[in-house]
Order: sequence, then structure tokens, then C-alpha cells
Amino acid sequence: MTFLVFQLQAPLASWGDTAVGEYRPSYDYPGESALVGLLGAALGVRREDEAAHAALRDGYSFAVGLQSAGTLLRDYHTAQVPSESDLKKRPRATRRDELNLPKEKLNTILSTRDYRQDAACLVAVQARAGAPHPLEDLAQALRKPRFVLYLGRKSCPPAAPLHPLLSVDDNALAAMEFYRAALRSERAQHADRWGNAPLEDERDIVRLIWGDGIESGATAHLSPRRKDRLLRRRGWQFTDRTEHVALLREEV
Repeated sequence: MTFLVFQLQAPLASWGDTAVGEYRPSYDYPGESALVGLLGAALGVRREDEAAHAALRDGYSFAVGLQSAGTLLRDYHTAQVPSESDLKKRPRATRRDELNLPKEKLNTILSTRDYRQDAACLVAVQARAGAPHPLEDLAQALRKPRFVLYLGRKSCPPAAPLHPLLSVDDNALAAMEFYRAALRSERAQHADRWGNAPLEDERDIVRLIWGDGIESGATAHLSPRRKDRLLRRRGWQFTDRTEHVALLREEV
């Protein structure tokens, strides 16, 4: 089986959980809808293109190898917004246009938003029957994305290239280990005169998370429900799916 594997690392990441009211929590690893959105951005799929997003959702299966859950950062967030009545019949192409009102017509919204600091993971993608793009095309799009990529929020750009690689292996976990070995080999080729390789050592995979339809290579310890299967991109509507979790090593 062929897998596409890439890395996600950032000083800040935010993988949204179900948000109710002013509190916006975050998982410590990306879900299916986040990965579909990431591939869509790399390919240049626009948000209003529901058919293209549905094709990405139905065409691929995903596994996430968590290397570091990071630490929690909780942000007390304020934002100014006009009321809906003041926005009616007013064209607004930019945020500046939206706020171009007298101060007394602007309302303040308070919210609490969670981020993960120094989180890192690997992602394995397996194509299903009828996948809209070959895995090599996805890899090329991740190398040269059409739209800016970010890890959950626009304020969370990647700290390192996604560095996609194709791997032919029996399962997703084996493909991720191949990827880690390939990175170690590349680092060794760029060692300095004292033999020190650049960047940090590759972190172990401590947790493997996967959805249905992909050969994981691990036995699930639990299979919770998660509301992150995309229904309508424009309406931000999601439904439940089952994901499987294997605890591979003790997390620090």
C-alpha cells in the first residue's frame, strides 16, 4: 500500500473541538476535517466549493502519529463586531470595511481560545477508490501550496516545511517509521565538521490515531466518537465519526 506522510510542527496550533458559546477548546492533534481543509488549501480549493471538499473527505483516509501534544495556552480574546442590523446593505470586502462605523455601533465579543504550544505530529494519508487526486499530486501541492497553510488558525503557521514523502508499506505506522528514518538520514547528510546534525532529533510517536478505512498497524486501546466529519464547509456543519487510538509509549 502507498501512503503519503508529512509532518506538522508549529509554535502554536489549534485543532478545534466542539465550541459552545464563548469557549473555543482545542484537541492536541488534528482531526479529519482539519486535514481535509489542509489538503484543500494546498490544492487551491475555495471554501465555497462544497463538491471538492466532499471529494477530499470521501477520497482519503488519515492516521495521525502524535509526537508531542505540546502544552496548553489559553487566550482571553476580545473582538469588535457590528450588529447584523448595521451590516445590512453595506458592502464589506475587508475587516476595515466591517469596522467602518461609529464607535457606539461596535460591540465587543469576549471569548476564551485554546492553543497547543510546541505540538508535533506526523500524518499518513491513504487513497480510497475514486480519490480525486493521486497521492503524488497531493505531495506536490503540500510542497508548493496554492493558499497559505496554517495549523487550525491563521495565527498558527507551520514552523517547518511539511516535507511530504511517499512510502510503500504494509500500514500507516510502518510508513511513519520509514519517514522518520528518512529524516534522520537527511539530517546526517548535512552534519557539520564535528558530526553534529542540524535541527533536533526525530521525536518518537507516542500515540497513533486513525479513522476507518486505513490500515493502521496498531491495536486500538479506545475508540471514541469525535464530531469532525465535514458535512457542509460553508455552514461549518460536522457530524460524528469513530476514531481509534493506540497508546504506543508513555507521554512526557
